[in-house]
Amino acid sequence: MEMTSRQSEAFYRAAALCSRAEKCSADVLTKLSQWGVDEMDAGVVLKQLIEEKYVDDERFARSFAKDKFRFNKWGKIKIAYQLHAKRMNSNTVDLSMNGIDDEAYWEMLIEIITEKNKSVKVPNPYDRKAKLIRFAQARGFEMDLIYRAVEEVLT
Repeated sequence: MEMTSRQSEAFYRAAALCSRAEKCSADVLTKLSQWGVDEMDAGVVLKQLIEEKYVDDERFARSFAKDKFRFNKWGKIKIAYQLHAKRMNSNTVDLSMNGIDDEAYWEMLIEIITEKNKSVKVPNPYDRKAKLIRFAQARGFEMDLIYRAVEEVLT
């Protein structure tokens, strides 16, 4: 199908955006809307971007999960929540979580709890444990892993 000049202009602009950084479908649709592209034209443009591999939600999700884990030290719960906020389907989110190595995940959790433990200024062991648990929870780690990791760090 031939694109109109308005659609072509939006396509090239969006393709340039996607070339600079990985984008998901929701990000592209939001950007097209901000540029004043109507819904029908945005759909055509997005379809073309996907066909030409500028946009790939699975590739985006894998990259997003890996980066948020490595650089932001986020847990799987927080990463999954953010991916769902970007309108990713559950299968795509699950696939992206499989890319995170379990051993590296455990080591990261131990590392962030150990670091936080150094800065906690609470003498009471019960309060210290509670602070560490809340900290790891806010980072998006699973409760069963948090309990095990906190026990390991504090003993």
